[in-house]
Amino acid sequence: MDRAQAAKELERLAKLIAHHDYQYFTLANPEITDEQYDALRRQNQELEAQFPDLRRLDSPSLRIGSPVSSQFDKVKHRKPMLSLDNVFNEREFVDFEKRLKRFIKMPENAEIFMLAEPKIDGLSASLHYQDGQFVLGATRGDGQEGENITANLRTVRDLPLRLLSEEAPKNLEVRGEVYMKITDFEAINEQRRKQNEQVFANPRNAAAGSLRQLDSTITAERPLHFFAYYAQDLEGNIAETQEELLQKLQSWGFVVNPFHKLCKANIEMMRYYQEMENARDTLNYEIDGLVFKVNDLHLQERLGVVGRSPRHSIAFKFAAEQAETIVEDIILQVGRTGVITPVAVLRPVIVGGVTVSRATLHNEEEIRRKDVRIQDSVIVQRAGDVIPQVVRVLTSKRPNDSKVYHFTERCPCCNSLLHQTPGQVAKRCLNGFGCEDQAIQRLIHFVGREALNIDGLGEKHVAKFYALGLVATPADIFSLEERNKASSEPLEKWEGWGKQSAQNLWDAINKVRELSLDKLIYALGIPQVGQTTAKLLAKHFSTFERFLEALLKAHQNNLAVHKELMHIEGIGHGMARDIVDFFEQKHNLQMVESLLKHINVIPYEENNNLLLSGKTVVFTGSLEHISRSEAKAQAEKLGAKVGSAVSSHTTFVVAGKDAGQKLKAANDLGIKILDEEAWQEMVSTAR
Repeated sequence: MDRAQAAKELERLAKLIAHHDYQYFTLANPEITDEQYDALRRQNQELEAQFPDLRRLDSPSLRIGSPVSSQFDKVKHRKPMLSLDNVFNEREFVDFEKRLKRFIKMPENAEIFMLAEPKIDGLSASLHYQDGQFVLGATRGDGQEGENITANLRTVRDLPLRLLSEEAPKNLEVRGEVYMKITDFEAINEQRRKQNEQVFANPRNAAAGSLRQLDSTITAERPLHFFAYYAQDLEGNIAETQEELLQKLQSWGFVVNPFHKLCKANIEMMRYYQEMENARDTLNYEIDGLVFKVNDLHLQERLGVVGRSPRHSIAFKFAAEQAETIVEDIILQVGRTGVITPVAVLRPVIVGGVTVSRATLHNEEEIRRKDVRIQDSVIVQRAGDVIPQVVRVLTSKRPNDSKVYHFTERCPCCNSLLHQTPGQVAKRCLNGFGCEDQAIQRLIHFVGREALNIDGLGEKHVAKFYALGLVATPADIFSLEERNKASSEPLEKWEGWGKQSAQNLWDAINKVRELSLDKLIYALGIPQVGQTTAKLLAKHFSTFERFLEALLKAHQNNLAVHKELMHIEGIGHGMARDIVDFFEQKHNLQMVESLLKHINVIPYEENNNLLLSGKTVVFTGSLEHISRSEAKAQAEKLGAKVGSAVSSHTTFVVAGKDAGQKLKAANDLGIKILDEEAWQEMVSTAR
């Protein structure tokens, strides 16, 4: 057989084996015997051995894994992988529907069709197909950037390496959930027990651990599965509705969850929620609720995103499972921002299949309200099936000698006097990096995946470096390599380290010496400032110099700085106060000054190709056809800043009915005014 014939035969075998994989793993309807299937695989393997350079991207041999990789490369998602907001009861679900209708100015009694799907407790993954072949797979990561796990995903049997339909888009992204069946999970744990290996806590952990193996031959030995729930054509539209999208995914060879259902009225949605909650224990995979998505994809696009979550979808979690146990102690933990959180140490109890030995008591006020005491019998539950918490005390079982729990006035770590901001229930240690517990948590946050994302510097390494006095503040991370060169016991000689792993760490640190403004603001760990707020601040101030200068002015004119911060859409009084307070603490300023000697902060850059980049828009009055919220979202999507007050920096004002003082101010300043029709015309030109 010559090369041309071999290439043609390998193509035939790849398509034929993919067809039989689909029949066996997806449809559970094999068309040939195991012996016939094995013969096809052997034929493919022998041809590839003879012509190794002809191995295809959709080769069946890639299902068995590939050699060990040193690390996972980073992959930037073309469209962010968002996380869903949660609701836990019918009232919260109804509120979600009302918010959704208000945003698009739809009558409250109008019906919106929603597609319900079980919420799989697995690991999210993004798959890219080029000309029908699987070419790239990535984890969700921080939503903006994930890890390249292509080799591992190729081993998932019900994930097609080649799409079944020639009509599929040429440039396609598919998203879904990798999971492990409960029966497979139990079998793996049984095998691990026999081999005296640590067992997995639950199927999700087993799936995640399997999918993140650097040696994909190990992944290939684990029985992983994939449910697809989303797809986008990177060059056009695929479908009109979510339901149609799932049908397309099936036609391309993907498995979609068979329990998805289209619901039109709230009563239908609640009925289906109850049905699936009752059926939950009969499934061979774990689900922790239902996901409800607006079925109309055009409406989804119009609803857009708020923060890091889509407005058009919600995760409706099942009721938490509960169990009775005893509070053996109450300890206090110091969080990253200095907040003191009381934690109940419990007599271990199984809740929802997981052994629980600790539960949060939230704060001093919560302990007092529930009157939780040491040696009390309590009911605990896993909130959203994740965070254990104490629901109530069984006072009828309380010991006669029980004593009321009294909260400390000093930090349990550094003994500093605790501070309580007026109007807030949390007590906080303000000692910052002078408090060991706080310092370690702040360093972990600083190098974490959603902040600087320094590979090779995980929680255990940070804690060890801190304990040895090598890293006490973020600036120390950037001088670590230089100090290591002069050390009598360099990192390369430590147990578990070597020359290459040490060099990988130095490379990872040096890679982030240039840092975007929003990443730095988030990494600093300012209370209440998450990724969304960090981007708002970066967009407003543009450079770190301007940001820091404004905050330093708080020492002279606190009210003016508060006012400027609160003019930023999305920042309220409490958040503004926390930002100002952070920079009023001397040790935080010293930390920032030291850090700036080692890094270069890249100014925040907007997409200048957008229609309204660099423009500031103010809305006033009542809009007739869209809500104010949707109008603001439209402006931000086009690159504009949305102002809350008219000033000389305002580009134009959009005025609806009954516009008041803002319209008058715009006229006085000679600022351009648009009515709602002109605004919508401007928006439509940008589509």
